[in-house]
Amino acid sequence: MSETLRGARLESGEGPGEWIFSAQATFSGVEVPLRLGAQSWGTLNAARDNAVLVCHYYTGTMRAAGLNPDGTPGWWAALIGPGLALNTDRFFVICMNTPSNVQAHDPGIVTTGPDTPHPDGKVWSGRFPAWDFGDLHAIQLELMRALGVERWHAVAGPSLGGLQALQWAARTPRLAPRVVAVAASPHIGTVLRDAFTPFLHQVARAGGLDSALRLITFFGLGADGLESMFRDADFGTYLSSRSGTASLPHILDIARLIETHDLAAVAPPPELFAHWTEAGLRLLTVNIAVDQFFPASEMRTFAQASAAAGVSHAHLEFASAQGHLGCVNDTLAFATQMRDLLDTPAAPLLPVANAERFPQV
Repeated sequence: MSETLRGARLESGEGPGEWIFSAQATFSGVEVPLRLGAQSWGTLNAARDNAVLVCHYYTGTMRAAGLNPDGTPGWWAALIGPGLALNTDRFFVICMNTPSNVQAHDPGIVTTGPDTPHPDGKVWSGRFPAWDFGDLHAIQLELMRALGVERWHAVAGPSLGGLQALQWAARTPRLAPRVVAVAASPHIGTVLRDAFTPFLHQVARAGGLDSALRLITFFGLGADGLESMFRDADFGTYLSSRSGTASLPHILDIARLIETHDLAAVAPPPELFAHWTEAGLRLLTVNIAVDQFFPASEMRTFAQASAAAGVSHAHLEFASAQGHLGCVNDTLAFATQMRDLLDTPAAPLLPVANAERFPQV
């Protein structure tokens, strides 16, 4: 049981494959009654060894596959389904909202954050405590336990979801023997730390939610992607549709979270690589040649060092006209490699005595 979570429960939601995860959390010393929505596809087998955790991106939700309420496909629908890379005839795939999910005002999205009700009936607002990737990992670990799963078959995700997958690799590699991180990095670099995040705070103060979404969209798509997507469409209408469900306090809280990502803070790279080799971790990292959030060179250098240390680490780069958002819109570029990774055998689960030598923070 996590020291920061108590009474974790997973209950069925209203629709097929819908779930509600709840727990009493302690973030930065503050008690938080946590509720997070989740969505699953496929069936958990009798051995409970076919579960794949998919983690969502910055402004994404649990709706990774299937259809959204408006009839559009889920953000990784091209990868999750019968016969696809994340084959739901074989795997049980689940995606859960993070705390402070950006789409907090979508009536179908369950999350807990600064723009949701406090137990006193008012909104949490600035009272909502800081939480970090260690807390998020603990939440997802309790989700795994609530499902009765001994370890994930794999953990995968794009962008923020890729950071979460890498955190699983760093913190508990024996419980995530296969990891796929798309459009991510081992640490937060100059672009996010010194350019995007300060700019985000400035435009949020000056222009509110619409301006924040405008900035996120520009960084996400880049100039070519923005021109291509909105050449024959109205950008203002698009922003208005997004602002109807998005929360500015949650945008800023997730930005704060992302700034804390650094695998070296979990363990120095040589130690990580030694753990990964011993655990038999199989890692696939994918980056996009023109990405305004995560320069490919950050992961490329890390991947080269990881592979040289003996880690089973495959690294792929591709170009996308949609920049960073190629991680959700150009999935054919890495679908085969993902499928191949999921087909590889995993090392036996280490006994607890050995497992305790891995970083667990």
